[in-house]
Amino acid sequence: MSFQNNFDFVAIGDITTDAFIRLSGDDAVVKKDDGGRKSNLCLSFGDKIEYDSVTEVPAVGNSPNASVCARRLGLKSALVTNLGDDYNGKKIIGTLDKEGVSANFIKIHTGKKSNYHYVLWYEEERTILVKHYKYDYELPNVGKPKWIYLSSLGENSLQYHHKITKYVKDHPEINLAFQPGTFQIRLGSEKLKDIYEVCKLFFCNKQEAQKILKTDEKSLKKLLEIMRALGPKIVVITDGPKGAYAYDGKEMWQIPMYPDSAPPIDRTGAGDSFSATITSALALGKTLPEALLMGPVNSMSVVQHIGAREGLLTREKLEKYLSAAPKNYKLTKI
Repeated sequence: MSFQNNFDFVAIGDITTDAFIRLSGDDAVVKKDDGGRKSNLCLSFGDKIEYDSVTEVPAVGNSPNASVCARRLGLKSALVTNLGDDYNGKKIIGTLDKEGVSANFIKIHTGKKSNYHYVLWYEEERTILVKHYKYDYELPNVGKPKWIYLSSLGENSLQYHHKITKYVKDHPEINLAFQPGTFQIRLGSEKLKDIYEVCKLFFCNKQEAQKILKTDEKSLKKLLEIMRALGPKIVVITDGPKGAYAYDGKEMWQIPMYPDSAPPIDRTGAGDSFSATITSALALGKTLPEALLMGPVNSMSVVQHIGAREGLLTREKLEKYLSAAPKNYKLTKI
Protein backbone atom coordinates (compact mmCIF):
# COMPACT_ATOMS: atom_id res chain seq x y z
CA MET A 1 0.00 0.00 0.00
CA SER A 2 1.44 3.40 -0.96
CA PHE A 3 1.84 6.20 1.54
CA GLN A 4 -1.01 8.16 -0.04
CA ASN A 5 -3.48 5.58 1.21
CA ASN A 6 -2.22 5.40 4.77
CA PHE A 7 -3.57 8.66 6.14
CA ASP A 8 -6.63 9.00 8.35
CA PHE A 9 -6.69 12.79 8.24
CA VAL A 10 -5.47 15.13 5.49
CA ALA A 11 -5.74 18.87 6.12
CA ILE A 12 -5.74 21.37 3.24
CA GLY A 13 -5.02 25.05 3.80
CA ASP A 14 -2.46 27.81 4.08
CA ILE A 15 0.32 27.76 6.65
CA THR A 16 2.19 30.58 8.36
CA THR A 17 4.43 31.62 11.22
CA ASP A 18 2.79 33.74 13.92
CA ALA A 19 4.87 36.33 15.77
CA PHE A 20 3.02 37.16 19.01
CA ILE A 21 3.73 40.73 20.07
CA ARG A 22 2.69 41.12 23.69
CA LEU A 23 1.43 44.69 24.13
CA SER A 24 2.01 46.67 27.29
CA GLY A 25 -1.07 47.34 29.39
CA ASP A 26 -0.29 51.06 29.51
CA ASP A 27 -0.38 51.72 25.76
CA ALA A 28 -3.41 49.77 24.54
CA VAL A 29 -7.09 50.46 25.16
CA VAL A 30 -9.98 48.09 24.46
CA LYS A 31 -13.40 49.38 23.47
CA LYS A 32 -16.57 47.33 23.88
CA ASP A 33 -19.70 47.11 21.75
CA ASP A 34 -23.27 47.64 22.98
CA GLY A 35 -23.41 44.04 24.13
CA GLY A 36 -20.36 44.43 26.33
CA ARG A 37 -18.06 42.40 24.06
CA LYS A 38 -14.56 43.61 23.28
CA SER A 39 -14.75 45.11 19.80
CA ASN A 40 -11.76 47.40 19.16
CA LEU A 41 -8.09 47.44 20.11
CA CYS A 42 -6.94 51.07 20.16
CA LEU A 43 -3.38 52.39 19.95
CA SER A 44 -2.43 56.06 19.85
CA PHE A 45 -1.65 57.12 16.30
CA GLY A 46 1.91 58.37 15.77
CA ASP A 47 3.21 57.21 19.15
CA LYS A 48 6.01 54.79 19.91
CA ILE A 49 4.24 51.81 21.44
CA GLU A 50 6.13 49.68 23.93
CA TYR A 51 5.75 45.92 23.86
CA ASP A 52 6.57 43.35 26.51
CA SER A 53 7.79 40.41 24.42
CA VAL A 54 7.74 38.63 21.05
CA THR A 55 7.09 34.90 20.74
CA GLU A 56 7.45 33.22 17.34
CA VAL A 57 5.29 30.17 16.61
CA PRO A 58 5.97 28.44 13.25
CA ALA A 59 3.73 26.04 11.31
CA VAL A 60 0.32 27.37 12.31
CA GLY A 61 -2.93 28.26 10.57
CA ASN A 62 -6.37 26.65 10.66
CA SER A 63 -5.43 23.54 8.69
CA PRO A 64 -1.90 23.06 10.08
CA ASN A 65 -3.34 23.34 13.60
CA ALA A 66 -5.91 20.70 12.67
CA SER A 67 -3.25 18.36 11.28
CA VAL A 68 -1.24 18.57 14.52
CA CYS A 69 -4.39 18.11 16.60
CA ALA A 70 -5.28 14.95 14.68
CA ARG A 71 -1.76 13.56 15.04
CA ARG A 72 -1.68 14.13 18.81
CA LEU A 73 -5.01 12.33 19.11
CA GLY A 74 -3.48 9.29 17.44
CA LEU A 75 -4.40 9.66 13.76
CA LYS A 76 -2.05 9.37 10.79
CA SER A 77 -2.05 12.96 9.62
CA ALA A 78 -0.78 14.91 6.61
CA LEU A 79 -0.95 18.48 5.38
CA VAL A 80 -1.45 19.88 1.87
CA THR A 81 -0.01 23.38 1.73
CA ASN A 82 2.47 25.74 0.04
CA LEU A 83 5.75 27.23 1.28
CA GLY A 84 8.54 29.43 0.04
CA ASP A 85 12.11 28.14 0.01
CA ASP A 86 13.15 30.66 2.69
CA TYR A 87 14.29 30.40 6.30
CA ASN A 88 10.73 30.48 7.64
CA GLY A 89 9.72 27.69 5.29
CA LYS A 90 12.53 25.47 6.56
CA LYS A 91 11.49 26.12 10.17
CA ILE A 92 7.92 25.18 9.33
CA ILE A 93 8.97 21.87 7.77
CA GLY A 94 11.13 21.11 10.81
CA THR A 95 8.25 21.83 13.18
CA LEU A 96 5.81 19.58 11.30
CA ASP A 97 8.41 16.82 11.26
CA LYS A 98 8.77 17.02 15.05
CA GLU A 99 4.99 16.81 15.39
CA GLY A 100 4.80 13.72 13.20
CA VAL A 101 2.69 15.38 10.50
CA SER A 102 3.60 14.20 7.02
CA ALA A 103 5.03 16.80 4.64
CA ASN A 104 4.59 14.52 1.59
CA PHE A 105 1.99 16.85 0.09
CA ILE A 106 3.71 20.17 0.81
CA LYS A 107 4.88 22.10 -2.25
CA ILE A 108 7.93 24.34 -1.84
CA HIS A 109 8.07 27.25 -4.30
CA THR A 110 11.52 28.37 -5.41
CA GLY A 111 12.18 32.08 -4.95
CA LYS A 112 8.98 32.73 -2.98
CA LYS A 113 8.45 33.74 0.63
CA SER A 114 6.49 31.81 3.24
CA ASN A 115 3.55 33.45 5.00
CA TYR A 116 4.38 35.37 8.18
CA HIS A 117 1.77 37.01 10.43
CA TYR A 118 2.04 39.51 13.27
CA VAL A 119 -0.27 38.94 16.23
CA LEU A 120 -1.03 41.92 18.45
CA TRP A 121 -1.62 40.20 21.76
CA TYR A 122 -3.39 42.13 24.51
CA GLU A 123 -4.82 40.49 27.63
CA GLU A 124 -6.26 37.16 26.44
CA GLU A 125 -7.35 38.43 22.99
CA ARG A 126 -5.47 39.05 19.76
CA THR A 127 -5.65 40.99 16.50
CA ILE A 128 -3.73 39.42 13.61
CA LEU A 129 -1.97 41.28 10.78
CA VAL A 130 -2.05 38.77 7.93
CA LYS A 131 -0.24 38.45 4.61
CA HIS A 132 -1.06 35.56 2.27
CA TYR A 133 1.42 35.21 -0.58
CA LYS A 134 -0.06 33.97 -3.83
CA TYR A 135 0.85 30.41 -4.76
CA ASP A 136 -0.32 28.30 -7.67
CA TYR A 137 -2.64 25.90 -5.88
CA GLU A 138 -2.38 22.29 -7.05
CA LEU A 139 -4.14 19.32 -5.49
CA PRO A 140 -1.89 16.26 -5.20
CA ASN A 141 -3.12 12.68 -5.08
CA VAL A 142 -3.80 12.31 -1.35
CA GLY A 143 -5.18 8.80 -1.65
CA LYS A 144 -8.32 7.92 0.26
CA PRO A 145 -8.07 9.33 3.78
CA LYS A 146 -11.00 8.92 6.17
CA TRP A 147 -11.32 12.70 6.38
CA ILE A 148 -10.18 15.73 4.42
CA TYR A 149 -10.21 18.89 6.52
CA LEU A 150 -10.45 22.09 4.45
CA SER A 151 -9.88 25.55 5.86
CA SER A 152 -8.25 28.92 5.19
CA LEU A 153 -6.87 29.56 1.69
CA GLY A 154 -5.78 32.69 -0.21
CA GLU A 155 -7.87 34.86 -2.49
CA ASN A 156 -6.73 33.16 -5.70
CA SER A 157 -8.00 29.73 -4.61
CA LEU A 158 -11.55 29.61 -6.03
CA GLN A 159 -10.73 27.09 -8.78
CA TYR A 160 -8.78 25.04 -6.25
CA HIS A 161 -11.98 24.59 -4.24
CA HIS A 162 -13.68 23.16 -7.31
CA LYS A 163 -10.80 20.67 -7.76
CA ILE A 164 -11.17 19.59 -4.14
CA THR A 165 -14.90 19.10 -4.67
CA LYS A 166 -14.26 16.90 -7.70
CA TYR A 167 -11.73 14.82 -5.75
CA VAL A 168 -14.24 14.20 -2.97
CA LYS A 169 -16.98 13.32 -5.48
CA ASP A 170 -14.61 10.91 -7.24
CA HIS A 171 -13.81 9.27 -3.88
CA PRO A 172 -17.19 9.09 -2.08
CA GLU A 173 -15.66 7.14 0.81
CA ILE A 174 -13.85 10.35 1.87
CA ASN A 175 -15.59 12.62 4.39
CA LEU A 176 -15.04 16.37 3.99
CA ALA A 177 -14.92 18.75 6.96
CA PHE A 178 -15.03 22.46 6.14
CA GLN A 179 -14.04 25.26 8.52
CA PRO A 180 -14.02 28.37 6.31
CA GLY A 181 -11.35 31.02 6.73
CA THR A 182 -11.66 34.75 6.10
CA PHE A 183 -11.61 34.61 2.28
CA GLN A 184 -13.92 31.60 2.12
CA ILE A 185 -16.42 33.36 4.38
CA ARG A 186 -16.22 36.46 2.19
CA LEU A 187 -16.98 34.36 -0.90
CA GLY A 188 -20.27 33.30 0.64
CA SER A 189 -22.20 30.15 -0.12
CA GLU A 190 -22.97 30.74 -3.80
CA LYS A 191 -19.43 30.64 -5.21
CA LEU A 192 -18.55 27.69 -2.97
CA LYS A 193 -21.88 25.96 -3.57
CA ASP A 194 -20.21 22.70 -4.60
CA ILE A 195 -18.07 22.57 -1.43
CA TYR A 196 -21.12 22.99 0.80
CA GLU A 197 -22.97 20.28 -1.13
CA VAL A 198 -20.28 17.61 -0.59
CA CYS A 199 -19.48 18.66 2.98
CA LYS A 200 -20.07 16.10 5.73
CA LEU A 201 -19.14 18.37 8.64
CA PHE A 202 -19.24 22.18 8.75
CA PHE A 203 -17.93 24.62 11.39
CA CYS A 204 -18.19 28.37 11.91
CA ASN A 205 -19.17 30.84 14.60
CA LYS A 206 -22.47 32.72 14.81
CA GLN A 207 -21.17 35.94 13.25
CA GLU A 208 -19.54 34.00 10.41
CA ALA A 209 -22.77 32.13 9.75
CA GLN A 210 -24.62 35.43 9.43
CA LYS A 211 -21.99 36.70 6.94
CA ILE A 212 -22.03 33.52 4.86
CA LEU A 213 -25.83 33.43 4.75
CA LYS A 214 -26.15 37.23 4.39
CA THR A 215 -28.70 37.41 7.18
CA ASP A 216 -29.30 39.18 10.48
CA GLU A 217 -30.98 36.05 11.85
CA LYS A 218 -30.05 35.63 15.53
CA SER A 219 -31.73 32.31 16.31
CA LEU A 220 -29.12 29.55 16.49
CA LYS A 221 -31.77 26.97 15.62
CA LYS A 222 -32.67 28.78 12.42
CA LEU A 223 -29.03 29.42 11.49
CA LEU A 224 -28.32 25.71 11.90
CA GLU A 225 -31.28 24.80 9.71
CA ILE A 226 -30.47 27.32 6.97
CA MET A 227 -26.79 26.33 6.91
CA ARG A 228 -27.60 22.64 6.73
CA ALA A 229 -29.97 23.29 3.83
CA LEU A 230 -26.89 24.27 1.80
CA GLY A 231 -25.69 20.68 1.92
CA PRO A 232 -23.55 19.87 4.99
CA LYS A 233 -24.77 16.74 6.77
CA ILE A 234 -23.68 18.06 10.20
CA VAL A 235 -23.47 21.75 11.10
CA VAL A 236 -21.72 23.09 14.20
CA ILE A 237 -21.94 26.79 15.10
CA THR A 238 -20.08 28.28 18.06
CA ASP A 239 -21.36 31.24 20.06
CA GLY A 240 -18.56 32.39 22.37
CA PRO A 241 -19.14 31.82 26.08
CA LYS A 242 -22.56 30.32 25.31
CA GLY A 243 -20.79 27.28 23.89
CA ALA A 244 -21.67 25.65 20.58
CA TYR A 245 -24.69 24.22 18.79
CA ALA A 246 -24.89 21.24 16.44
CA TYR A 247 -27.49 19.82 14.06
CA ASP A 248 -27.41 16.58 12.07
CA GLY A 249 -30.81 16.88 10.42
CA LYS A 250 -32.55 14.92 13.17
CA GLU A 251 -31.36 16.31 16.49
CA MET A 252 -29.97 19.60 17.76
CA TRP A 253 -27.60 19.89 20.69
CA GLN A 254 -26.09 22.65 22.78
CA ILE A 255 -22.51 22.02 23.91
CA PRO A 256 -21.21 24.07 26.88
CA MET A 257 -17.68 25.34 27.22
CA TYR A 258 -15.42 23.07 29.24
CA PRO A 259 -14.52 24.98 32.45
CA ASP A 260 -11.19 26.79 32.23
CA SER A 261 -8.52 25.33 34.49
CA ALA A 262 -7.15 28.89 34.85
CA PRO A 263 -7.84 32.30 33.30
CA PRO A 264 -7.13 32.13 29.53
CA ILE A 265 -3.74 33.37 28.35
CA ASP A 266 -4.36 33.56 24.60
CA ARG A 267 -7.46 32.55 22.62
CA THR A 268 -5.60 31.93 19.34
CA GLY A 269 -6.50 28.54 17.92
CA ALA A 270 -9.42 27.81 20.24
CA GLY A 271 -11.82 27.45 17.31
CA ASP A 272 -9.36 25.36 15.28
CA SER A 273 -8.81 22.93 18.14
CA PHE A 274 -12.55 22.59 18.73
CA SER A 275 -13.32 21.81 15.08
CA ALA A 276 -10.30 19.57 14.52
CA THR A 277 -10.95 17.59 17.70
CA ILE A 278 -14.55 16.84 16.72
CA THR A 279 -13.45 15.79 13.23
CA SER A 280 -10.63 13.65 14.63
CA ALA A 281 -12.96 12.03 17.14
CA LEU A 282 -15.29 10.97 14.34
CA ALA A 283 -12.30 9.59 12.43
CA LEU A 284 -11.42 7.61 15.56
CA GLY A 285 -14.87 6.02 15.50
CA LYS A 286 -16.57 8.13 18.17
CA THR A 287 -20.28 8.93 17.89
CA LEU A 288 -21.27 12.52 17.15
CA PRO A 289 -22.39 13.23 20.76
CA GLU A 290 -19.09 11.81 22.06
CA ALA A 291 -17.13 13.91 19.58
CA LEU A 292 -19.03 17.08 20.47
CA LEU A 293 -18.07 16.68 24.13
CA MET A 294 -14.39 16.23 23.24
CA GLY A 295 -14.07 19.47 21.23
CA PRO A 296 -14.35 22.01 24.07
CA VAL A 297 -11.76 20.14 26.16
CA ASN A 298 -8.99 20.83 23.66
CA SER A 299 -10.13 24.45 23.30
CA MET A 300 -9.84 24.88 27.06
CA SER A 301 -6.30 23.53 26.98
CA VAL A 302 -5.16 25.59 23.98
CA VAL A 303 -6.11 28.95 25.52
CA GLN A 304 -3.79 28.20 28.46
CA HIS A 305 -0.76 28.60 26.17
CA ILE A 306 0.73 31.06 23.69
CA GLY A 307 -0.20 30.12 20.14
CA ALA A 308 -2.51 27.54 18.65
CA ARG A 309 -0.37 24.43 18.92
CA GLU A 310 1.33 24.03 22.29
CA GLY A 311 -1.82 23.26 24.29
CA LEU A 312 -3.20 20.60 21.94
CA LEU A 313 -3.80 17.45 23.96
CA THR A 314 -2.98 13.80 23.42
CA ARG A 315 -5.94 11.43 23.42
CA GLU A 316 -4.94 10.13 26.87
CA LYS A 317 -4.86 13.62 28.42
CA LEU A 318 -8.10 14.66 26.74
CA GLU A 319 -9.92 11.60 28.02
CA LYS A 320 -8.53 12.28 31.50
CA TYR A 321 -10.12 15.74 31.44
CA LEU A 322 -13.39 14.23 30.22
CA SER A 323 -13.44 11.72 33.07
CA ALA A 324 -12.96 14.59 35.53
CA ALA A 325 -15.60 16.86 33.93
CA PRO A 326 -18.16 18.43 36.26
CA LYS A 327 -21.64 16.88 36.27
CA ASN A 328 -23.14 19.84 34.45
CA TYR A 329 -20.78 19.37 31.50
CA LYS A 330 -23.15 17.53 29.18
CA LEU A 331 -25.00 17.88 25.91
CA THR A 332 -28.48 19.36 25.98
CA LYS A 333 -31.00 18.66 23.25
CA ILE A 334 -32.69 21.82 21.97
